Amino acid sequence: MSLAQLISPAQLSARLDEPGLIILDCRFSLDDPAYGQRSYVESHIPKARFADLERDLSGPVSKGVTGRHPLPEPAALIERLRAWGIRADSTIVLHDDGPGAFAARAWWLLAWLGKREGVFLLDGGLKAWRDAELPLTTVEPAVQPGDFQGQPDASLLVDADTLQQRLGNAGLTLLDARALPRFKGEVEPIDPVAGHIPGAQCAAFTDNLGADGRFLPADALKQRFAAMLGDRPLDELVAYCGSGVTACHNLFALSLAGYPLARLYAGSWSEWITNPDRPLAKGE
Repeated sequence: MSLAQLISPAQLSARLDEPGLIILDCRFSLDDPAYGQRSYVESHIPKARFADLERDLSGPVSKGVTGRHPLPEPAALIERLRAWGIRADSTIVLHDDGPGAFAARAWWLLAWLGKREGVFLLDGGLKAWRDAELPLTTVEPAVQPGDFQGQPDASLLVDADTLQQRLGNAGLTLLDARALPRFKGEVEPIDPVAGHIPGAQCAAFTDNLGADGRFLPADALKQRFAAMLGDRPLDELVAYCGSGVTACHNLFALSLAGYPLARLYAGSWSEWITNPDRPLAKGE
């Protein structure tokens, strides 16, 4: 079974009373960090708990050293997972407003800690749930603390120094999940420096989705990523983005397409540019 699994709104609705089901609402806005919590309080899927990208799914930012969303300390993340009621055998459904970028970050973090079964992304997110006219609530669920045990898997990560040493390696496939204008350095609305890591390919995460906001079929995703990989080895694939969030969407889509879980450069562009000795590129 693929590490990446989707669940439809109808399927989730049918399982809402299932014991052991945990729903994490991962809504967030880079432009309005309070948006997710505010929206959750206004209404959410029954049984959902709220997971904040910056408070729960990221660690502290160290200016000039880390990227904008560094990985959380494993012990702190495990404590949060337990506070949400998560156990080793929990079924977990993750969602955001729709595209799945923030939900995919939570999915990757769970995989990183070893929770690789029974984890689903709600296909189409809350938008699809609302479109299906399924119920929402303002009631926060009572939570029985869980006993999840996890261990971070260092093999899923590559750091900046290692990546820099590998630049120019003919076997490296480096996928940048940001939109093409940001990749090319034509615009940069968030970070102080524009451009991309030399040798990277633009693999905008939004292209993993169809016009309906749901993930493309596995064969279409396979075709997409096969063109980017060419004949290079799978174990040389690295995903990155602006801050290590939307790259997880590509990792999820790669897994949906049947590929093994590739490595993440978690610091991504916002960390890369903190060191002026690291090379930059613009254009295609």
